[in-house]
Amino acid sequence: MNNKEQKNFGYLGYQFQIKVLAQLLTDKKFADNVLPLIGVDYFDNQYCQMIVKKLKIFYNKYNTTPTFGGLYETFKTDFSEGVSLKYIKDTINEIKAVTLSDTDWVQETSFKFCKQQELNKALKRANRIMDKGEFDRYDEIHSFISDALNIDFNTDDGEDVFANLDSVLVDDYRDTIPLGIDGLDNLLNGGLAKGEVGVILAPMGVGKSTFLTKIANTAYNNGKTVLQIFFEDTINEIKRKHVSCWTGVPLPELNSDLLKDTQIIKAIDDAKKIDGRLILKRWPSDTITITTIKNFIRKKISDGVKIDLVVIDYIDCILPEKGTNDIHVDEGRTMRKFEAMCHEMNLAGWAATQGNRQSISSDIVTNDQMGGSIKKAQIGHVVISIAKTLQQKESGLATMALLKSRLGKDGIVFENCIFKNESMIISTEQSETFLGFEENRVERFRNVAANAYARRRARQENVNQEGQIEEQENNNQNNNNL
Repeated sequence: MNNKEQKNFGYLGYQFQIKVLAQLLTDKKFADNVLPLIGVDYFDNQYCQMIVKKLKIFYNKYNTTPTFGGLYETFKTDFSEGVSLKYIKDTINEIKAVTLSDTDWVQETSFKFCKQQELNKALKRANRIMDKGEFDRYDEIHSFISDALNIDFNTDDGEDVFANLDSVLVDDYRDTIPLGIDGLDNLLNGGLAKGEVGVILAPMGVGKSTFLTKIANTAYNNGKTVLQIFFEDTINEIKRKHVSCWTGVPLPELNSDLLKDTQIIKAIDDAKKIDGRLILKRWPSDTITITTIKNFIRKKISDGVKIDLVVIDYIDCILPEKGTNDIHVDEGRTMRKFEAMCHEMNLAGWAATQGNRQSISSDIVTNDQMGGSIKKAQIGHVVISIAKTLQQKESGLATMALLKSRLGKDGIVFENCIFKNESMIISTEQSETFLGFEENRVERFRNVAANAYARRRARQENVNQEGQIEEQENNNQNNNNL
């Protein structure tokens, strides 16, 4: 390896250079930090050099990078149809198709290289000054060498508490995405906002997929772009649930004959016309990490698709980035990375998690009945639980509790909500609501016990009364016989 090779990315290979360009096009934060530092001569391929030069020009003018299609269009104005334009197009397609599984390494390596080059430039500049004997310029040397050493990837310097107060005091400062369940939306001041994470806690067989599909469907109906990720249902099963949401037809009754019904056709056509996107993605549960999801979203952004909401069914199926022998540590780290992704990429996130064994028979599912790590609840901005007794399942009802909310009041229970998995209907309108269920639990149990005791007394009195009547009838019969 010679010095000439170390002056650019050539010593790391052509594929590394392609991956750096892919990161610049798909990750704005990376582009914000690296594009001002990166030099055209850091690439040894002439078409990579042409692309990075075009990216720097575009970024300086618009403070962002173009999409893949937009990048190609900028070159069409420079070249007529010919060999050069063909090679540019081939290189852009190669960048678009590159695998982003080693994102962290590519970003860290290229950023360190750029920092080293900046320090190298500062040292050369210092040597020129010192060679001239200009010792009075020591402070200047100290300044630009310090600047080169202090280049940091994180450009967030914090913000003064009084800055932009007018924007945070308006009623709609959170830009919320509603769930489509009025009782919960009212308590969450409109729903979940970008940068926030919500957790759905429920035992098996209760309706986590129904709840998350309802959220995804509502967001789409409000013109948002939604990425719905799932690991156990099939694509067709999730599609049927959305069709049921739009048409009102229960899942067991969905069939091709409905496409002859003009009202059904109109409902589906109206759904198609909504100015949003609903992207369904099924992954195997034994291979996916948050970084995989993050790279998928980056690809969508590079294609001009900005995700507003991510729904994960469910978070327990996602592998940790670096596994340990402690499942609680791994789940906590995974949830933390999910929250960090939502904050960094400015999107809202809902994820479901399983309840433990005790939650299966509970009238109300609480935080201490969360399966695995409790950190999933600690990290979430909102935690909602769902419980169903056998009687509630038969009646299409459920008990939902707002266990945690950083957005307002929590500890609120909606008892006997309408919750019909087969028709995708969830409503709190007819439910009995009571507040502070942790505080009122003892009183509620006393009431339940008192009611049960009253029912037992009534049954016993009926038995006694029936016994007295039977005894009187026997006496009468004996008298008649005499």
